[in-house]
Amino acid sequence: MSIFRFPLLVWLGIGILIFSLGIRQSFGIFMMPISDTFGTGREFFSFAIALQNLLFGFFQPFIGMASDRFGSKKIIIGGAIAYGLGLYLTSIATHPSMLYLSIGALVGLGLSATSYVIILGAIARVVPAEHTAKAFGLTTSAGSFGMFAVIPGAQALLNQFNWQTAMQIFALLCCVMIAFATFMKTAKQDSAKDAPVVDDSQTLKEALKEAFTNKSYWLIHMGFFVCGFHVMFIATHLPSYLADKGLPAQTAAMALAYVGIFNIFGSYFWGIMGDRFDKRYVMTALYLVRTLVIGAFVTLPVTVDTAVIFGGAIGFCWLGTVPLTSGLVRQIFGARYLSTLYGLVFFSHQVGSFLGAWVGGRIYDYYHSYTPIWWLTVVMAFIAALIHLPINDKPVPRLTAHHAS
Repeated sequence: MSIFRFPLLVWLGIGILIFSLGIRQSFGIFMMPISDTFGTGREFFSFAIALQNLLFGFFQPFIGMASDRFGSKKIIIGGAIAYGLGLYLTSIATHPSMLYLSIGALVGLGLSATSYVIILGAIARVVPAEHTAKAFGLTTSAGSFGMFAVIPGAQALLNQFNWQTAMQIFALLCCVMIAFATFMKTAKQDSAKDAPVVDDSQTLKEALKEAFTNKSYWLIHMGFFVCGFHVMFIATHLPSYLADKGLPAQTAAMALAYVGIFNIFGSYFWGIMGDRFDKRYVMTALYLVRTLVIGAFVTLPVTVDTAVIFGGAIGFCWLGTVPLTSGLVRQIFGARYLSTLYGLVFFSHQVGSFLGAWVGGRIYDYYHSYTPIWWLTVVMAFIAALIHLPINDKPVPRLTAHHAS
């Protein structure tokens, strides 16, 4: 199936992800101005972002269950409202503890309802199984395009105004997500004649029991935990790390923008590879690339050139894990409860994100250096490469009926 023949829902989901994830990935460049405003160390803002990511993941399974039952439209609209409110309250905060509620809890809730789990769950119902990884890869790349487009814009806003005004402008952009969501079909409509057949015989309780007793499901959790640790540590702390090395703020913005633009191609590339080859081995290859890229970056001298090259290289394998991980979950367990089962996997990703953002600030404040945690990310990448090899990716065999009618 050509990408131009994908249903309208796919393209609406792409539009929502551009704004939702583009804004989220820009928070790293707000660390220093917000910390300066409130006179706190970096651990404070790191913990607020870590809390956001933990709650982002915590809400995800429940939001996924609601989406599986009620459809994606209402969930996304409610999430966009919470997202915008959290950004606005951050901009008017007068005490640092308020950020735990605003950019922590509210933005975390908003992200859980406007990002990958909900969008991919809806797409899985309208795209044939053999084209799932490609569709997921294309959709994942949208978040990367948002990163490429929004981060330089955020830096320009910081240069022209202040961080409070930038947050308020971001809050207004949440209205665009609401507009896109209003055109999305409901869950009932998603199951229409043109959509792939979905097995409705299994109950949610049976699906959860089936997944929780499957060793491969937990290996997928472990791998995605590492991914979350990587991306949030880098997104949150790379700007400060480069500033410590004496590089201008524009370098960090450019490096993160390169992460975004190269991930546009990388996510789609890894998605295509997942359709053509064994997803387990593609995941192993992706994490080996991460191991080499991060290892090279912390070994070589940090300059403007190496920072930008690192951004492009790590960007190529940044979120290629998303179409592969979600594709594995669908391949093993089917599409019926994908939002729920992938939502639980995503929670593990966000636990990793919580630790990546918080521990990065904690280690820096203790050692006054990021070197220990950079090497930790190298080791974790190599372990993640090995974790995917023993996964059994065969569809789970099921009886014709699971319960009495």
